[in-house]
Amino acid sequence: MRTTTALLPFAALGALLGACGGSPAADSAKKDTPAEIPVEVATARRGEMLARYTGTATLEAEADAEVIARVGGEVAQVLVEEGDVVREGQVLAVLDGRQLRLEVAQSRAQFAKADRDYRRQVELHDKGLVSAGAFENLKFDLDNLRATLALAELQLSYTEIRAPFAGTVAARYVRVGQNVPQGTKTFRITDPTPLKASVFVPERELERLAPGQNAVAEIDALGSRTFPARVTLVSPAIDPATATFKVTLEMLGGEGVLKPGMFARVGIVFERKPAALQVPRVALVEADGAASVFIVEGGKAVQRAVTTGLADGGNIEVTRGVEDGDAVVIVGQNGLKSGNAVRVVSLESKPASALRAAAAGKVAADSRTANR
Repeated sequence: MRTTTALLPFAALGALLGACGGSPAADSAKKDTPAEIPVEVATARRGEMLARYTGTATLEAEADAEVIARVGGEVAQVLVEEGDVVREGQVLAVLDGRQLRLEVAQSRAQFAKADRDYRRQVELHDKGLVSAGAFENLKFDLDNLRATLALAELQLSYTEIRAPFAGTVAARYVRVGQNVPQGTKTFRITDPTPLKASVFVPERELERLAPGQNAVAEIDALGSRTFPARVTLVSPAIDPATATFKVTLEMLGGEGVLKPGMFARVGIVFERKPAALQVPRVALVEADGAASVFIVEGGKAVQRAVTTGLADGGNIEVTRGVEDGDAVVIVGQNGLKSGNAVRVVSLESKPASALRAAAAGKVAADSRTANR
């Protein structure tokens, strides 16, 4: 009796240790269970996708010209300044034309004298008193003096430097008192409506681009603000030196904001799909020229080969291998193998069906706990 009573504390202690430590077989089973790999997923969804050709260009005014002095002379007046809006034919500056006015007066006097002599000879020629040859020479001299007078008047008109078209004075190169030779640049006139942008595109894109296609221009100087544009001209000729062709776009907005010379990043939309199945580009795993993605199904990663289509920004179209609503792994996929157990870190990224299943499982587990 005394022996049995003495052994009871040791038996109780052994039972307690067995309950706490577990059996060696249970410990081995726990060690053999593979650890779940944490991943982030995104839901494959349908939405509009655009195929764009992107390039860079500088905004240019459709009408932009340097106004050249057609005659030389001293600048007597400057009537406009940079930034002024001018109409077609408006006088921008006036050159000293005193010498040219004297030349006009001289030519006019010579022409008047020749015209009077010619009229007198007409009467004599009609009476047969002047030879035909002398009369024709007099007529030729009169025509020559008439042309000389017209030329002198034209040269005098050039002392008024005029705007070739309506627009804005972009630059003034002359000042009062300056002596400008013929051919000197005096002003630069630009008409910023509409603004154009020229993009030089590789020849492989020739069949994709056509007049009338929509485009978007992103302007760096305006904080990457975007403006709509439209393709107006696609050159059919390829430059053999660069293997490119010219595409001209017209800006459809931005009056008063966009300026000639601004740098633009343009995207020309050449294809549009309203309901393309798309996933983030980062989900693709590429090997040996083939693309695949990992899908989370039943807590495990399943690798699927995919066929891709359009690419738009950070998304890419999947035409085969993924279904609408699939949970596609976007972080952690590079170290995965098909069949690996995974743990989704971000439940918000799961498809709606997976979220509903997870919520239902949690409710059932809570119910079992309450019943126990």
